[in-house]
Amino acid sequence: MNRLAGKVAIVTGGASGMGRATVMRFLAEGAKVLVADLNEANGAETLAVAKAQGHGDRIGFVRCDVAKESDVAAMVAEARSHFGGLDIAYLNAGVGGAFGPIAETSVEDWDYTFAVLTRSVFLGMKHASQAMKAQGKGGVILVTASIAGMVGGGGSHAYSAAKAACISLIENVATELGPDRIRVVGIAPGVISTPLVHRGRPDKYEKQFAQQPWPDRGEPEHIADVATFLASDEARFITGETVKVDGGLLAQGVALWGTGADNTFMKSAGVNRGTTGEAMVVRTLQTEGHKK
Repeated sequence: MNRLAGKVAIVTGGASGMGRATVMRFLAEGAKVLVADLNEANGAETLAVAKAQGHGDRIGFVRCDVAKESDVAAMVAEARSHFGGLDIAYLNAGVGGAFGPIAETSVEDWDYTFAVLTRSVFLGMKHASQAMKAQGKGGVILVTASIAGMVGGGGSHAYSAAKAACISLIENVATELGPDRIRVVGIAPGVISTPLVHRGRPDKYEKQFAQQPWPDRGEPEHIADVATFLASDEARFITGETVKVDGGLLAQGVALWGTGADNTFMKSAGVNRGTTGEAMVVRTLQTEGHKK
């Protein structure tokens, strides 16, 4: 069943992790997909995988800094010129962002986190909706939110606040775009085994994976399954909603990274730039018990 046959989709952060899994699923469901990512090496690898699966003529790549309006506008224009339109915009790109105690968080790292996680969603909604309105046949804007934006204890303060802002954007923009038949829907992953989370060391995060009630580890394909359903006409009456995809983690309450002084985010500070290809910065903090 090709649920997305004839559709044109953009997937930001589509060159790795949940984004790449969704790209492959969208292609398998009949869509034409423009992959947008800052990491060109990962982009080339994604195109190669798609070509090996026989989807070479229905996929394209554009390097995009999702925090820059000119790049986002160019991304949408590329989808329209290359594939003839835009029906689905999956605003998925993200980074771990600033972490550490709030007193150790620099303004620069805070602003970087909100630029990549929240400004990018605003820009994607702005330009994708303009293209969809011009076509006059509606569309779907998907956003990767997070359970961290729904509760304390799911991530660092900066990441959680940025994702909470995305959830609010989803609700507010859905009410604005509803009359144009443009649906706006969020996906809130829990702990998913992606390079952004484990940075090549899945074993390091077994404690986080083990905390959810559902026994199976969260995989990128679980997100791709939900994204495909939400992007399809089967979900045509769903808008303004953010769907938790977390193996029941939020239902039982979370303290993924420990509590109090044992919280992982209290032991170091810096900024996680995800799979952008840019270096992560980590400063180990001296705890109270080890201060002289």
